Amino acid sequence: MSEIIKVFSAGVLGIDAYDVQVEVDVSSGIPSFNIVGLPDSAVRESRDRVKSAIKNSGFQFPLRRITVNLAPADIKKEGSFYDLPIAVGIISITERFSVAPLIFVGELSLDGKLKPVRGIVSIAMYAKEKKAKIVVPAENREVCFVGAEGFFAENLRDVISLIKGERFLPEIKKEELKLDSEDFEITFDDIVGHKAIKRALLIGAAGGHNILMVGPPGAGKTILAKSILSILPPLSEEEELEVMRIYSIAGISRKTGLRPFRAPHYTISDVAMIGGGSIPRPGEVSLAHRGILFLDELPEFRRQTLEALRIPLEDRKVVVSRAQRTVSFPSSFQIICAMNPCPCGNYKNPEKECVCSLSQIKRYISKISGPLLDRFDMYLEVPALKAEEIFSKSESRGETKFMREKVLQAREIQLRRYKEFGFLLNSEVPPKYQKDFLTVDTECENILKMAIAKFSLSTRGVFRILKMARTIADLEGENNIKKEHILEALGLRKAEAFFNLL
Repeated sequence: MSEIIKVFSAGVLGIDAYDVQVEVDVSSGIPSFNIVGLPDSAVRESRDRVKSAIKNSGFQFPLRRITVNLAPADIKKEGSFYDLPIAVGIISITERFSVAPLIFVGELSLDGKLKPVRGIVSIAMYAKEKKAKIVVPAENREVCFVGAEGFFAENLRDVISLIKGERFLPEIKKEELKLDSEDFEITFDDIVGHKAIKRALLIGAAGGHNILMVGPPGAGKTILAKSILSILPPLSEEEELEVMRIYSIAGISRKTGLRPFRAPHYTISDVAMIGGGSIPRPGEVSLAHRGILFLDELPEFRRQTLEALRIPLEDRKVVVSRAQRTVSFPSSFQIICAMNPCPCGNYKNPEKECVCSLSQIKRYISKISGPLLDRFDMYLEVPALKAEEIFSKSESRGETKFMREKVLQAREIQLRRYKEFGFLLNSEVPPKYQKDFLTVDTECENILKMAIAKFSLSTRGVFRILKMARTIADLEGENNIKKEHILEALGLRKAEAFFNLL
């Protein structure tokens, strides 16, 4: 005679959670323990964890034939989510009690303690949407920010006591998101000189525009890129939950409230950059969602890896297709890149002689394709500082605060303008809304026509110039794009003096 019980759980596919029913069948026969329903190796290994956890928690493990089915059976199950529901199902049969309609998620250690699991934020959001209560490991405190209802549990005995009604467990209570300490590694107050570059970075931060900086070694490209984080506004609650879901699935901790800043090394693989794998995971472009992806020494990255960035930069999402499924990860990020102008780094440096031949410089620059370059909004030539600038006594304190206030004001204008259209920044305006938000007068149009003829600008390039001009107008508090805004945007965009070497 067999006994069957169903326990509710959940799994994660991409960044979304889905319902999983853990069906436990205990019947007479040769003692065995099998798990079916497309389990991966981590799920199959749960047999040993569950068996030891049940015994070491003081419960009886039945020496009978045990079959566990993870439904739906056509979706591959991965991770350690199902240790707890499997153990609850087995114990409920041996202890003769019914299981409450709760969603159980958690990994078990051999002594019965509950360990945190990845993807818990997505599962908690799913439980909230279903209006179901959830039981999660006590260390998964991030569920408090979601607003789901349920309980925290330290170990397997606590969960069984809760189900039997013998004791109450700490409830999951909604907590407000708090901004962690804004202890930035470096700010614009720490950087001397580069006034024009700082102005360009202010525009880039205000509108979320993509930036490529070119300059000799030691000119300050890297610290300028890192400083932009200090003038960006904190994440809103909605943005924080988006980012939290991605980091929860990746199993990476981060400071809440602060925008992500990802700076992968140039040896990174395509999958690590874009995301994917046999079990799709978010890559660096998704971990930088609502923040910055910084690529230093751009030509040193593999060309194939760089080319893979083109679609996420346009679509602001990554779609990973596999034989059995297709998942999507958000990737709305601002990319900032830095590179030397040549292999030795001294091309166009008036202080040092360049030892590279023209063919070497062309070969070095051509590692970056034209279509990828076209996706940058501004190209900045960062010169090396002169001695008098390095030892300048001019005070730069308060510069970061001023720039941050300007960015906040400009982003608030954009938020009000686009709140009903599904995007947040000028850089995110899709082509179909160009006539609604990026209109210019005849004078501005004539300037753009001359620029197209002179610099052979692509349609994408013109569109990006208009979006930059819209940001400059927002920084100036202007309702309409004016001639001076177009000219400044063109000055930031054109890079023929260098990139015509391609």
